[in-house]
Amino acid sequence: MSTKQIRLSVLDQSPVRKGVTAEQAVRETIELAKYTDQLGYTRFWVSEHHNTGSLAGSTPEVLLAYLGSQTKNIRIGSGGVMMPNHSALKVAENFRMLEALFPGRVDLGMGRAPGTDRLTAAMLNPSNQFREQDFIEQLYDLRNYFHDKGELGTPQSKIRAIPQVQTVPSMWLLSSSGQSGVFAAHFGMAFSFAHFINPIGGSAAVKGYRARFQPSEDMPEQQANMALFVFCSEDGEKIRQHQALMDYRFNQFEKGGGLTPVGYEDIKHVIYSAYEQERILINRKRVLTGNPEQIKEKLTQLAYDYDVDEIIAVTITEDFEDRLTSYKLLAEIFCLDMVNG
Repeated sequence: MSTKQIRLSVLDQSPVRKGVTAEQAVRETIELAKYTDQLGYTRFWVSEHHNTGSLAGSTPEVLLAYLGSQTKNIRIGSGGVMMPNHSALKVAENFRMLEALFPGRVDLGMGRAPGTDRLTAAMLNPSNQFREQDFIEQLYDLRNYFHDKGELGTPQSKIRAIPQVQTVPSMWLLSSSGQSGVFAAHFGMAFSFAHFINPIGGSAAVKGYRARFQPSEDMPEQQANMALFVFCSEDGEKIRQHQALMDYRFNQFEKGGGLTPVGYEDIKHVIYSAYEQERILINRKRVLTGNPEQIKEKLTQLAYDYDVDEIIAVTITEDFEDRLTSYKLLAEIFCLDMVNG
């Protein structure tokens, strides 16, 4: 498969680096969106996380309104809106407003997890029952709101999502298990697999999605991509330190103590138990690190294995300039159409 056929996109979680404020983390997300727009990336997604000090991205719909005004060509979207925290009507109105502002450039990526712990999820939506059927009903309702229709006799037939704009955001279902791929196929939506959360079963999930896909009014042809942690550098020591930091963060998260911003100097002498070392080896499958030549080979193989022509890169670095450089090197590797300005 030719590497020139691979499109690149970004998922940014507004990471709060050590010694940096949340305000600065959000400003870095804005700068990165503008930069990757110029580099020729396809889409820029932002996430929804709650009750964690290490990630500042909690309200993608708010952040997207500003990102759209600061970019020109790149698609902007949620990666994703965590549907159990919201009503379908409110999501429809948020994204109709974004379509009114940036018609034809908006992606609505949706997840069925809350993006936080159960206690916080209960505070975000006290009526949340964490039922799969609720998510399915939200997808039906959302589609009806975007097309101003609902079955007679239902509340949806009497309610219109405002503003009533002519365009509909591109709807994506996000998954780290594969189940949402079945839903995406049924509803005729696009599908994104979160390899950066679960490195196992993604290619099978995409294959299943493609086999079951039913064309819809909004998406006549299937569309799929995959997302993973990526760090590209020409500095071998930076690559080594980045991998060590990612190893530590995964271990920190799995211990359940919550993520806190750390630097390499804080963790370079950490000694892991045998079990933790096993988990590190498994979690390293969620991350690709290397120099441009290595990254080119690894990403091309992953795109081939997944049968996708688009890869979403998630990059968290100790130094913001390294984050920018990694995305620049990726753009050069895959010959993106860079825009001056």
